[in-house]
Amino acid sequence: MTQLRILAAATTFATAFTLQSATADEWTGYTYSAVSTTAAVKGMNRIVERAKDETDGELAIDLHLGKTLQIASSDITQAVGDNIVQFAADLFFAGNVPVGRVLSLPLLIENDEEWDKAYAAMKPFLEEGFSGQGVAHLGGYRYPVQTIFATFEIDSLDDLKGRKIRIVSPEQGAFVEEFGGSPITLSGSEVPTALERGVIDGVLTASAGGAKNWHEFLPYNYRFPVGYVGSQMIANADAYGALDEETQKTFANIVAEEGPKITAEFIEDEEVQKKSQADGGMTITEASAEDVAAATEKFSPFWEKWAEEAGPDHVEALKAVRAALGK
Repeated sequence: MTQLRILAAATTFATAFTLQSATADEWTGYTYSAVSTTAAVKGMNRIVERAKDETDGELAIDLHLGKTLQIASSDITQAVGDNIVQFAADLFFAGNVPVGRVLSLPLLIENDEEWDKAYAAMKPFLEEGFSGQGVAHLGGYRYPVQTIFATFEIDSLDDLKGRKIRIVSPEQGAFVEEFGGSPITLSGSEVPTALERGVIDGVLTASAGGAKNWHEFLPYNYRFPVGYVGSQMIANADAYGALDEETQKTFANIVAEEGPKITAEFIEDEEVQKKSQADGGMTITEASAEDVAAATEKFSPFWEKWAEEAGPDHVEALKAVRAALGK
């Protein structure tokens, strides 16, 4: 009788464990950022915590910071599509979904309001592009406007002539070349040494972005709004589709709410860092509306040429964004 009771108890425990395993989804999450104090990582942590709380434990995500998994920043979308990780923030998605580069075209989007309009117009193109990779696009956030930080005195785009500027995209490279500079591609970890040794003379970044770590090497900031850089939050399509309808809806709402919060925190931090950098001796020069308008007129033909060379989907996406912006 005792053995039968033990067997019954063991069977009950095994059944309960099986049911628990079947009803609870355990995902691996990943972000390109290796710094836990950034608005991006804080936001991802909120998403993870809210997902667990608001689904009553039905969706648990183990979030890993950048470089803690053997996934290159440029391979995050592919890793999600291959179900190596089920949820991620991907700043470097454009290699896999190149149409998303429309959002980063220099001088196309000039302020926060324009970004919101452009992003809304781009959403269907992003969803389609990620879908082709086996990935569900859930939302995104952006960094503050990218401006010019330099080791040399700068208060005009003419000052870029002959200077070596670190960029993070071919489109930024085209901008630097248009105004006489030489674009250089380097990883973030290489930037401080490159600045110190004179390998580069400046960078395109934000006060709350790269300049937050590199400001000691960059005494000048020309606040010319070159463009924006955004990260997309994505999930493996099969894993996301396998969630029950209520859990799926809850998680989608969480991501949709947290994306704008991350953006807002970056914008707030931009002002904090800008003041801190000015107090530390950085010379900050605002770009005039006339300078921006003149540069936009000069550079804007690049947008159409770039889209035509990239393909019909890029042409359509650019057309949709320009219509939304009235440009």
